[in-house]
Amino acid sequence: MTLLETIRENAKKAGKRIVLPEGEEERTLKAADVILGEGIAQLVLIGNPDKIAQEADKFGLKNISKATIVDTKSCDKKQAYAELMAQIRAAKGMTVEKALKQLDSPYYLGTLMIKAGDADGMVAGAICSTADTIRPALQYIKTAPGVSTVSGAFVVVVPKKEYGQEGVFLFADCAVTIAPTAQQLADIAVISAKTAKALAGIDPKVAMLSFSTKGSAQSDEVDKVVEATKLAQAAAPELDIDGELQADAAMVQKVADLKAPGSHVAGKANVLVFPSLEAGNIGYKLVQRLAGADAVGPILQGMAAPVNDLSRGCYVEDIINMVAITALQAAAK
Repeated sequence: MTLLETIRENAKKAGKRIVLPEGEEERTLKAADVILGEGIAQLVLIGNPDKIAQEADKFGLKNISKATIVDTKSCDKKQAYAELMAQIRAAKGMTVEKALKQLDSPYYLGTLMIKAGDADGMVAGAICSTADTIRPALQYIKTAPGVSTVSGAFVVVVPKKEYGQEGVFLFADCAVTIAPTAQQLADIAVISAKTAKALAGIDPKVAMLSFSTKGSAQSDEVDKVVEATKLAQAAAPELDIDGELQADAAMVQKVADLKAPGSHVAGKANVLVFPSLEAGNIGYKLVQRLAGADAVGPILQGMAAPVNDLSRGCYVEDIINMVAITALQAAAK
C-alpha cells in the first residue's frame, strides 16, 4: 500500500466532516463523488443546491446526495455565525451587519462552520487565491495554542527508498513564511515533526538545512539556522533535531559520516526545514520534476483547526488527497 493509500484508509477511520466551499466547481464535485463513495470523509458542499444537482447529473456523479449542501443565501445558521464573527472581531469594528455580508463568501461561511464546531476542516483554492482561503482562517480560527507561526509543508515521496524514511520526506516551509526568523524556523521545525508523524507515520528526524554543515561556513544566515536549531531542541527535547546541515549531509550517510559525525539526524533526515521560503519552494519543485517525486501539499500547519489550500491547477486526485490529509489533521487535534 502506498503512502497516499494509507492516508486515505486512515482518513476513513477518522470519520471527520470537511467543508468544500467551491461546491459547484467541476473538479471539486468529481473529487467529492469519490470521497463520499469511498467513505474517506463526510462532506459539506457550499453552493446552490439546484446547480450542484445539475452538475452532478451532467457528470454522472452518483454519491453527491450523501453530502450536506449549504447555500450562502439560505444557510439557516447564518445569523448565529454573524453574531459569532462580531463577537470575535469586535475590536476590529466587526458588526453583525458587516458579518452577514461577509458570509456571502463561501470561504467565510466554511470557516465559521469550523469555528462553530459544525465541521472539522476545510479544503479550498481550486478557483480562488491562497489569500482567499487563508485570510478567513487567520481571522477566525486563528493559530493553535502555543503556536505563532503558520507554515506550509509538502509530503514528498521519492523513488529512491534509501533516502528519508523509505523514500518519504516532509519539506517545510514551502508556502507561507517568506523570510523566517530563528524563532519562526524553530516553530516550523517542531510542528513539521508533528505533521510528519501524524500524516505519514514518520519517526521524525529533523534537519535544519543551510549551505553550511557544523560551522563549515560563516554568515548571518548560518547563525540564524544555528540559533533556530538550539531553540527547537529546547522547545522539543524529545525530538531528533539537528543543524546546521547541508542537504547532502542531512540525507546521505557517507557524507554525514564525514561532515557531521555523531549526529543522530545527519544521513537519516526525513523532515527537511529550509532556511527560507525561496529555498523550500525551489527545492520541492526541483525534486518533484527532476526526481519524479510525488509532492502533496501545501499542507497548512499551525492552525487551531485544519484549513488547506489547493493550487488552481489542481487535479481531482489532488483534492481527494488533500481532503484525506485534512481529515487526519483534524483527528490529530
